[in-house]
Amino acid sequence: MDLKLENQRFIVCGASSGFGEAIARQLIREGAHVVLVARRGHVLREKYSHYQDQTDIVEGSILYKETLSKIEKSVQKKTFHGIVFNAGGPPTGTPLNTDMADWDSSWQLVMRWKIDLALRLAPLLVKNNYGRMLFIESQSVKQPLPSLVLSNAFRSGVVGFAKSLALEIADKGVTVNVLAPGSHETPAIERVIKNNSSLRGITYDKSKEEMVENIPVKRMGKAEEFASLAAWLLSPHSGYVTGQTISHDGGSIKGIFG
Repeated sequence: MDLKLENQRFIVCGASSGFGEAIARQLIREGAHVVLVARRGHVLREKYSHYQDQTDIVEGSILYKETLSKIEKSVQKKTFHGIVFNAGGPPTGTPLNTDMADWDSSWQLVMRWKIDLALRLAPLLVKNNYGRMLFIESQSVKQPLPSLVLSNAFRSGVVGFAKSLALEIADKGVTVNVLAPGSHETPAIERVIKNNSSLRGITYDKSKEEMVENIPVKRMGKAEEFASLAAWLLSPHSGYVTGQTISHDGGSIKGIFG
């Protein structure tokens, strides 16, 4: 299928690894131009050295207003068509194992910057009567995960914001959706496996084996599979899909609307 993404411009946050890298590479393969955002600019320059004509780099932490301003400035010169909100998750922990410092920092890491950047960029998309906004969250927004209370809480908050924004701008040609990934072979899954291993007193390999066994398809997802779905949601083909939270989890969510 031709996704009709050639010459479209996108922002991809967290493009140096994991889902962000996979999505950025998929968009590049489809002929799109990508503004790559990450703290490690040298990693971006190395990984995307063969695609300099299709990429721009914004180096900096998305937790800083200066970086958000750089992103905003990078798309004001030329029309852009969409953005992928993506970043790492907060520390693991149960409710009683957290303190208010954990909650304050996790609000900044998981939720605040996304709202700030969305409020900066949504008006530009609305002005052009076209756009795609895609938030990468977690299956925890549909089924809370043990020992991940900070993720469970703030990622669910992002979904509430995204749904509200989607309704407000649905008639402006701009869609807002959320992808809720389950366990995938990305660096982010390592901390979950290690945390489970530590809590239960089992080896890393045993922890990973049990995690895979609990996935109905009996394997972890691949970032490239996830990226192909993301690319479709960022394409013109997805214009009738907005305000949705779509799982990509191998069937892990037990609810009937998983």
